[in-house]
Amino acid sequence: MTTAEGHIATDHRAVPATVDQPEDRGPVSLWGSFVTLSAKVSWLALVAHIMAMLFALGGILYVIPNIGKVLADNPGAADIYNWGMNYGGATHMILGAIAVFAMGVLVLGLRRTTLFFVLAYLISASSELVGTSTGWPFGNYSYTDYLGYRLVDHVPFTIPLSWFYMGMTSYFLARLIVWMIGHRLSSNAREVTTILIGGYLVVVWDLVLDPAMAHDTLVVRFWEWHVEGAYFGMPVQNYVGWLFTAVLFMGLGRLSWNGGIVPSRIPVMLPVILYGSNIIFASALSLSVGLWVPIVLCVALILLPAAIAWSIRRAHPPVDRPVTRSQVSSGSVADAQPHGAEIMSQR
Repeated sequence: MTTAEGHIATDHRAVPATVDQPEDRGPVSLWGSFVTLSAKVSWLALVAHIMAMLFALGGILYVIPNIGKVLADNPGAADIYNWGMNYGGATHMILGAIAVFAMGVLVLGLRRTTLFFVLAYLISASSELVGTSTGWPFGNYSYTDYLGYRLVDHVPFTIPLSWFYMGMTSYFLARLIVWMIGHRLSSNAREVTTILIGGYLVVVWDLVLDPAMAHDTLVVRFWEWHVEGAYFGMPVQNYVGWLFTAVLFMGLGRLSWNGGIVPSRIPVMLPVILYGSNIIFASALSLSVGLWVPIVLCVALILLPAAIAWSIRRAHPPVDRPVTRSQVSSGSVADAQPHGAEIMSQR
């Protein structure tokens, strides 16, 4: 049985349930300082990430279409304009990756976050390189020069960073959803469901992002499509490729870890704000070219899993169950005692 503090009672002693503890702890005081630093870096980078997206929106939606008037009224704005054109697109992606890497350290520890980052970067970069060279798995497209140095002269180095930060964010959100509904599932079923929902959330983000980028009237496009498709100019193949790539690196990332995620360790507002702000950024671009249907569809598809999870949670509330040693070793102790820690707790 478990104690109120989440310990496992055995031999009349309370032994801490240490499964899934973040790795690389070292001395307790040093680890505490590292956690505090990671939390601060994550929040600061998130704020800077959002400010950089606002800067980019201002440039795309107002400054560039009115550049003559802007420079005439503000001669000193030329340097800011040039910086934005050269580095603005890449900056918000780099800041997003920093925010999510720091968040990952809080939840997973340094080693497991690094493993996920490496797998996400390499797999997404490989998919993008193959895609821009052959048209598979996304379709026929190419990148412009606004997102920084291009790997093998094809894919900006920042694109795999966006796969990483939106991928890990979506995985954490999916884990929270499964925490709400998955207490009746086996441990393996919970992990598979988390990966599938995570991939789904990544695809939903692109449902509102890519149509804007494919629109001829957008003044600055980070990539260009050379094929017409059924979904607002996008080939359906693109979304199959997105789902395949996201599920692949999430699945391999999860397999590379020793143990799962304790949902109560996830600082809920960080992934919610980061995911939401990127949806708003993409929605603003879609609105600027007159596309509102992708926005409505995106919002509906985001709310759908949350509504289903909430209804299941209300209809079938979890029941506290004894924690077994097999659950400890498999990393499912948090799901075995869902009332032991509140989902909204912050590290």
